[in-house]
Amino acid sequence: MKIAILSRNQNLYSTRRLKEACVARGHEVDIVDTLHCYMDITSSRPTVRYHGEELPKYDAIIPRIGASVTFYGTAVARQFEMMGTFNVNESVAISRSRDKLRSLQLLSRKGIGLPRTGFASKADNIKDLIKNVGGAPLVIKLLEGTQGIGVVLADTAKAAESIIEAFMGLKANILVQEFVKEAGGADIRCLVVGGRVVAAMKRQGLEGEFRSNLHRGGSAEVIKLSKEERLTALNAAKVMGLNFCGVDLLRSHNGPMVMEVNSSPGLEGIETATGLDVAAKVIEFIEKSAKTTSNRMRGKG
Repeated sequence: MKIAILSRNQNLYSTRRLKEACVARGHEVDIVDTLHCYMDITSSRPTVRYHGEELPKYDAIIPRIGASVTFYGTAVARQFEMMGTFNVNESVAISRSRDKLRSLQLLSRKGIGLPRTGFASKADNIKDLIKNVGGAPLVIKLLEGTQGIGVVLADTAKAAESIIEAFMGLKANILVQEFVKEAGGADIRCLVVGGRVVAAMKRQGLEGEFRSNLHRGGSAEVIKLSKEERLTALNAAKVMGLNFCGVDLLRSHNGPMVMEVNSSPGLEGIETATGLDVAAKVIEFIEKSAKTTSNRMRGKG
């Protein structure tokens, strides 16, 4: 098969591992910088061009689209879909998961466990907004934040009011969310590929740090998922429409709660912690799916 990895940096661990897995399984692979692609949008023969040439026909693409280039990156992925190329994560699913508010609303509709969350535009009812999610301490998140950036823990109601007012004064979109104290600064990253949880790890934040991101000094270890945790991760991926994703869970007194569904999960942390070849699982999924499954979104907006 001929596979393209849409990635802006060929030296990133995840990009390198996916390329290695392609080569190891006998496939041709190109790494294509998403922002250097441009599209010929025509009803008769849509194409993607790159550095002055038309890209060859690929059997499949693996989109590694960063949050900062979601709009253009999904447009490129959608163009490949219009050409009949199998896309591991369809453009509409990536867009859906990147919109934090929309994704929480969709998960809520399907009854998937979530921290209680509030969203408001005006500052005229901040006290009720705080009360409605259970009061302080609570977590305030920028909708556009990634990797723990723009996430604040407010210990008191007064602190929460001040932070919310400040964000609203800057016209920033924020979520106000229940703080799950019993999680103890830890979360669970489940890696889902093709409707299966292929790897899972527990991420623990540093002492005094409620964010568990590994690049912030957190640690990771292999964890055994409960049946409910596994089912929650699979259902969350299904609701988002993602074939390859990371689902972040919190363990709470009310069962597993989904924090986020990541359409472009990093592989370094979970492969290092578990010793599993997750990249190979992604390529195996492509081998099973690319020739038998057409893009459901082909021809759709």
